[in-house]
Amino acid sequence: MFIDSHAHLDFSSYPSEEIPHIVQRSLEAGVDSIVHIGSGEGTASMEGAVAVVERFPQVYAAIGVHPHDAKLVNDEVLQRAREIAQHPKVLAIGEIGLDFYYNHSTREQQCDALRRFIALAKELKKPIVIHDRDSHEELLQIIKEENAKEVGGVFHCFSGDYEFGKKVLEENFQVSFTGIVTFKKADITQDAAKRLPLERMLIETDSPFLTPMPYRGKRNEPAYVRHVAEKIAELKNLSVEDVARVTSLNARRLFKFGEQRPQASIAYRIRNSLYLNITNKCTIACVFCPKFSDWEVKGHYLRIPKEPSYEELVAAMGDVSGVDELVFCGFGEPTQRVELLKQIADYAHGKNLKVRLDTDGLGNLIHQRNILPELQGKIDAVNVSLNAPNPELYAKLCPSKYKEAAYPEVKKFILEAKQYIPWVQASVVGMPEVDIEACRKVAEEELGVKFRHREYDNVG
Repeated sequence: MFIDSHAHLDFSSYPSEEIPHIVQRSLEAGVDSIVHIGSGEGTASMEGAVAVVERFPQVYAAIGVHPHDAKLVNDEVLQRAREIAQHPKVLAIGEIGLDFYYNHSTREQQCDALRRFIALAKELKKPIVIHDRDSHEELLQIIKEENAKEVGGVFHCFSGDYEFGKKVLEENFQVSFTGIVTFKKADITQDAAKRLPLERMLIETDSPFLTPMPYRGKRNEPAYVRHVAEKIAELKNLSVEDVARVTSLNARRLFKFGEQRPQASIAYRIRNSLYLNITNKCTIACVFCPKFSDWEVKGHYLRIPKEPSYEELVAAMGDVSGVDELVFCGFGEPTQRVELLKQIADYAHGKNLKVRLDTDGLGNLIHQRNILPELQGKIDAVNVSLNAPNPELYAKLCPSKYKEAAYPEVKKFILEAKQYIPWVQASVVGMPEVDIEACRKVAEEELGVKFRHREYDNVG
């Protein structure tokens, strides 16, 4: 289910009698919730927000004064915003910000109104929805000066490049993409959507504006948010379901409504692969492992209360039609449970699934025997975490009780795996201190296997 994180449902371009039909069409299109923006047509938009959210259970609101109307902001308007924001379904302050393209209000008026609304958001402890047009640096400066990081928020209709997006994330703001990302000449926007982390991203329509392809030229509405998700999925090589799941979770957390923590998963899908999370036990404590701060991967929570049995895993796998491969992965080392791994691999082959193993390559040390012959005919592909070009750096980045003896064992495992497993790859997480080309040389020239550079802080 999708969440349209930014839509103007009561704009004058929508006849009031049509709004129920718009909301109904969004439900039929898989839109679970809509954040209605009570901003954009003077101060009247704030006044109408409560009526909208009380009319539709799946609609929430943000309220504020658009920078076009900043000249209207005074003490009375701020007090009225404070009163309206007490409603339990008014979840954020916005859209507010700067628009130096049209300058319908002076720059001074816009900056003053923005500062006052940020102060209100901090007072009310509500996130902020930011409008930014031709004002990147000035806006970011005000956000820093006013410590808007305290409540965070979202840059709606993100229009910056990747580098600006990184600065936005550093200030505790997320980025939200509209139908612009589907436009043919939106290279900068598409590059930002491709490279910025999905875990800090929302999707929106900005209805009735910015209609995505293939409806461009028509009036926009929340039902079309799926087309934004489809384009982001294409750019990131993910499934639409992945994008829907993660961006919806992001929206619920930012605006604090609905279920904000997924249940623990022992079987979870990313793209068309089915991953099995069979243990949380690890051989090594990689310094870059995200589980030390967060146990989530692409909207799946992987901290399991107990290790699952064979029967529990089979039940969790469920219907595997449409699945391309089964992957042993998760925040733990699968070869810790090598006997279970072999049983499940046999079951998967019985369902005509290819089986891949993601491993740290230390299974032989764990079990004090060579486990690779046991994996022959059961594992079709293996990805081994090489993570460094030498033992010293490996021991620093991936510490374990084996110390510097671990790295030679990883290389030996990779080299010997070629005898028993048809497809072998060595991967490296791109930490700043890691020489990627040196690692590539170890993998391809010394070990004779495929090589993958995994981006740091981009899990799944």
